[in-house]
Amino acid sequence: MFLTIVRIAAGSLVSVGIHVYLWLRLVKPANLPRRWHRIATAALILMFLAIPVTTTSRLYSRTLAADLGWVAMPWMAFAGLTFVGLVARDVVRVMLWAARKVRGHDVSPQLSRRQFLTRVTGGAALAIGGTGVAVGMLEARGEHEVVDVEVTLAKLPRALDGFTIVQLTDLHVGMTIGRAFVERVVARTNALAPDLIALTGDLVDGKVDDLRHDIAPLAALRARHGVFATTGNHEYYAGVDPWIAEVTRLGARYLRNERVLIGDGDASFELAGVDDYTASDYPGHGEDLGKATAGRDARKALVLLAHQPRQVHHAAAHGVDLQLSGHTHGGQIWPWHYIVRMQQRGLLRGRYQVGDTQLYVSRGCGYWGPPVRVLAPLEITRVILRAA
Repeated sequence: MFLTIVRIAAGSLVSVGIHVYLWLRLVKPANLPRRWHRIATAALILMFLAIPVTTTSRLYSRTLAADLGWVAMPWMAFAGLTFVGLVARDVVRVMLWAARKVRGHDVSPQLSRRQFLTRVTGGAALAIGGTGVAVGMLEARGEHEVVDVEVTLAKLPRALDGFTIVQLTDLHVGMTIGRAFVERVVARTNALAPDLIALTGDLVDGKVDDLRHDIAPLAALRARHGVFATTGNHEYYAGVDPWIAEVTRLGARYLRNERVLIGDGDASFELAGVDDYTASDYPGHGEDLGKATAGRDARKALVLLAHQPRQVHHAAAHGVDLQLSGHTHGGQIWPWHYIVRMQQRGLLRGRYQVGDTQLYVSRGCGYWGPPVRVLAPLEITRVILRAA
């Protein structure tokens, strides 16, 4: 509970900065009549407050949070995209001002001209934000792209050439993702007839008692070699032990710093899973690749399920051949993906090579927060293993 409150407070501080900037760059300089100035200011304050109220309400009423979420969460994306547009505008204005000053030109435009330009460029920023949200909502609630990823593993036996792993990650069942969305994902996954299904974390955003009905369709997932799962950071926020028990009840096997053999005899490879990168903050949890790989057969290929891409640096030191991760959502909303990329040490989406370890980062099959994806479509990943 304490960590959840801290995250909400930190997010609210960022939100304060964005909303103050919107007011300073849109409302204050617009020279609106006093009545409309007050209305615009009050509306901006109310929409700012709607975000922490919505996120906090999840702790007490899932129904209220879902209702508020369809208003506050799109607004969050709209505010963020408009903020980016305004910052870009101001950067250009500063550059033009500096260039004019260097040339010795008058750098103080007439008041009426300045107001006109402020309104036009502010309107353009609002239009960009609104368009981005509209298109992004269609993308976030649309069809999942099935991304085929062929990975050659030197140690994979010929008998397993073509073995398929369907990876589902970052479903984030909760505020605006419910049972119908999950059913679509399950149906699309089963239609691929995978050999194995990997759930790489962040399946939920909420308590088991609130989301049990919505997550239940996962019980229908079918794969020849079973369904395996690892924890993501959001499982810890929501109550990790109850969720491990619930998803296990639905038929998945959690790999918590452990390893299993997939296949029989020589026609096999090893599959390992580790707790989330941040799991050590919670008693009884924490990533332990040493434990997961202890006593492994170095002649067999080793595939690792790890929620966060940055865990690959540990994987490379433990002889992992392939790591499958999620967490980033492919950035979810451009251009905010740059922050995600930095947080994950440059690992955002797609394929990477770190030492002798191959890494694939899925964009995810859900979304977090705003029901918006900009230049980061929904993804169901089908990994096709190839023998060398």
